[in-house]
Amino acid sequence: MRTTVFDSAAQNDPDEQLSTGEAAKLLNSSRQHVVDLCQNGLLSFTTIGTHRRVRRGDVDALRNRTERLTSDQQRSLWLAYAIAGRIVQDPPAALSLATGNIEKMKAHTRGSASNWLNEWTKLVAGPLEVLLTSLTARDLRGRELRQHSPFAGLLSDAERVQVLDAWRIGRQPVSDETDVS
Repeated sequence: MRTTVFDSAAQNDPDEQLSTGEAAKLLNSSRQHVVDLCQNGLLSFTTIGTHRRVRRGDVDALRNRTERLTSDQQRSLWLAYAIAGRIVQDPPAALSLATGNIEKMKAHTRGSASNWLNEWTKLVAGPLEVLLTSLTARDLRGRELRQHSPFAGLLSDAERVQVLDAWRIGRQPVSDETDVS
């Protein structure tokens, strides 16, 4: 690996082209994760022969992206917490539901959405802790996974409304004055 990748002078050139391995090192991730980001359209790349190259500026932007979630992403995360709770209550039933939903969704899905369904297929078949961690992750991957969640129907309508009501209450700013009646 080129030593210039980590040189401070080189970090000032946002147009520097990095290999997926070099980008992975900067992102503290696997090379395959960088390839997945490229394939899913989350990281722009060019090809030189058969090799992908990504701009340092794009990698830095991804690395420095804030963890601050939009309102929709926060709501989705709260629902994911509730879903995670239901999963741990009855893992076989929850995983069976997810597997069935994935199969239904695959029949009508193309493009990058099908890649996320493939990710879910692996997660549902793998260790439960990895699935729960991925489902409730605040990072970009977690947000994308939640957008393609196979757990529709796991929460009842009443449970879903209860979670969303709690989320709305949790978002309200705390008053500086304490009302003691």
